[in-house]
Amino acid sequence: MIGRLILTYPEASRRAGALLVLALVTLALYQLGISSAWIGRLLPASQGWLGENPAAGRLVSALLIALIVAANWKALRQLSRRQQIVAVWAELFALLMLFFYSFDLSFAFIAKKIGFLVTQGVVTTLYISAISIVIATVIALAGAIAKLSSNGVVYGLATFYTSLFRGLPLLMQIYIIYLGLPQVGYVISAVPAGILALSLCYGAYMTEIFRAGIESIPRGQTEGATALGLSPAQTMGLVILPQAMRVIIPPTGNQFIAMLKDSSLVSVVGVWEIMYLARTQGQTEFRHIEMLITASMIYWILSICLEYAQARIEERFGRFDVR
Repeated sequence: MIGRLILTYPEASRRAGALLVLALVTLALYQLGISSAWIGRLLPASQGWLGENPAAGRLVSALLIALIVAANWKALRQLSRRQQIVAVWAELFALLMLFFYSFDLSFAFIAKKIGFLVTQGVVTTLYISAISIVIATVIALAGAIAKLSSNGVVYGLATFYTSLFRGLPLLMQIYIIYLGLPQVGYVISAVPAGILALSLCYGAYMTEIFRAGIESIPRGQTEGATALGLSPAQTMGLVILPQAMRVIIPPTGNQFIAMLKDSSLVSVVGVWEIMYLARTQGQTEFRHIEMLITASMIYWILSICLEYAQARIEERFGRFDVR
């Protein structure tokens, strides 16, 4: 019956659906306890009525916000796809900045400290992340080949490694390496401990990525290389891996972005990366939120740069284009 009505009166059905969505958004905003204080600032004459009727004020606020969202949605629908993307990013970024602005931030303090965060913190973070991803890639390649081996000892070592380092939290791995190795006579400083922990942890995750990439290549490629007289090492290096890279590279880029953010955990052992500096610099004048927001924006900018680089690399190699 409802389907027949929709087919018979499509325009009326769309309007009814829009009203239903508007009502649901209004109800959700009301249940979230949206404040009516901003209406009082815009319309001072309504402050007395809002004070006497707080529930009605919340309902009016929720309805006005819902109407603004609906009008904005309608306006965005008139734009092209590229314009819609730019407009959505601009609007959400403006809302995010307004949210941060409501914290009563000291921009003078941020301007004074941001240079040190970039020159010291960003450099250290990128240094640790770059070295770790290179070591993790080598570990992952060795682990993937070991997991594909018919040798039970090699396969057992690889599966134990991946199970252990994927099963333990990264923070615990950092503590165990930094505090545990000195117990057996190997004293390690903070930066090498952080690099080692990140490399081992992400090497375990990337092992599965490399294994899946290698297994995605048809067996006929290996058989053809063997028929041509290539050794197993030559087959892997000249035939299998170049094709598997098209599958391996995209998720490896995601792992590097994740590692960049997880490098903040090495701050617990005193490494002067972004998070450590944000926390310590914020303590100097009890301006913690300013430094945390600044560090968040730095991480976000770095992630955007890496996402852009990843997109260009994927265009170069082709996304999952294995023939």
